[in-house]
Amino acid sequence: MPDDFRPFDTRLDEGAALALLRSATDGAEDGELFLERRRSEVLAFDDGRLRTASYDAAEGFGLRAVKGETAGYAHSTEISEAALKRAAETARLAVGDGGGVLADSPLPTNRKLYGDDDPIAGASFGVKVETLREIDAFLRDLDPRVVQVSASVAAGLQEVEILRPDGLRVADIRPMSRINISVIVEENGRREQGGMGGGGRVGLTGLIARDSWEPVAREALRIARVNLRAEAAPAGVMDVVLGPGWPGILLHEAIGHGLEGDANRKRSSAFAGLMGQRIAAPGVTVVDDGTIPDRRGSITVDDEGTPSGRTVLIEDGILKAYMQDRQNGRLMGTGSTGNGRRESFAHTPMPRMTNTVMLGGDSDPADILASLGDGLYAVGFGGGQVDITSGKFVFSCTEAYRVKDGKVGAPVKGATLIGDGATALNHIRGIGNDMSLDPGIGNCGKAGQWVPVGVGQPTLMIGGLTVGGSAAG
Repeated sequence: MPDDFRPFDTRLDEGAALALLRSATDGAEDGELFLERRRSEVLAFDDGRLRTASYDAAEGFGLRAVKGETAGYAHSTEISEAALKRAAETARLAVGDGGGVLADSPLPTNRKLYGDDDPIAGASFGVKVETLREIDAFLRDLDPRVVQVSASVAAGLQEVEILRPDGLRVADIRPMSRINISVIVEENGRREQGGMGGGGRVGLTGLIARDSWEPVAREALRIARVNLRAEAAPAGVMDVVLGPGWPGILLHEAIGHGLEGDANRKRSSAFAGLMGQRIAAPGVTVVDDGTIPDRRGSITVDDEGTPSGRTVLIEDGILKAYMQDRQNGRLMGTGSTGNGRRESFAHTPMPRMTNTVMLGGDSDPADILASLGDGLYAVGFGGGQVDITSGKFVFSCTEAYRVKDGKVGAPVKGATLIGDGATALNHIRGIGNDMSLDPGIGNCGKAGQWVPVGVGQPTLMIGGLTVGGSAAG
């Protein structure tokens, strides 16, 4: 850890902290002390002026003792021996009479997937504000139909340290930067919006350079212009081609959550009990990979101290693995896959996705589109939701086109895709050779916790999805 983040040296005696942790986990099967310090900054420019300039800082610890399916957890914003003693007494309640055998700690790693510089300090406040002002002026000059521009930059640094009962200390420094641009255009009384963003575990300086933000701004404007001429979306059951990259968010929701270990251990997932069976069309391979350098969803180690990994979830259509944290992996006899994540020190870890990606196939994307007789080509998505138990999902499209006889026609607005993950996986009919990752804009919510994630996929054709719209299909 950096010299200015030494919680044990400055406010806690490491020996005393370890003794209290051991007292809390005596007779338990697992547990840890998780210390965190984070700071973040957000600047938002809207309607020609700086609307928001916020800075937030927080620190604290969480102490956990685990036995079987039960976990005792206590957290505090006060990093002191007294607070830790109270937390240890609370967490200890989950252990009961003890009798458990403490699991081995994860193996350490020297791998680093991202730098440890503070993105907030990478550019001055004045430079950030001026960049947002330049984005606003650029888009207004580019098209007189632009009536509103919203642009924001966000940067943060999370520093964590994990102490395990056997004395192992694991540390990670996690930077994050992001830029978002949204534009509204108006023509003949009709207003439409387009948006684009990007980021990752990188410094903010590169994101706010002109050659970086200008393509993002142009793409946001392009989407808004497309939507200006969009027609009412058709409704009905039809084949759908998904574009590469960000549309992978549909598969993230439709099948990703259903492949997390806790849902399968509790048999609340549509994929529970199907290990080793075919759950997708041949050629479908899906991985969760937290080891891709600098990506938004990547983590050098997870929030239990386990090094992140690349887990093959589905291989050629066959279910191969679930994503696991230590508790669920132990209960299911598989071990952790490095997917134990938490929003902050105030939350317990659980199995969560990192970068969930469907690998590319060998089809030319143009050929996939040409084979679509009558359907929808969806290349941009907004919000969506899924029921993990049934696998049913609903997603709204932000950019989509009607396709007839293999020809991409007019853009449509108001389209929603409705289906269930198990059926959609088996109805994949074409897998492109153009797999790409999203631009670095994903957040994932589960049980009230939010963590950054990544997605990716090639061009895909899925047969027989229900498209909700406002026009007859």
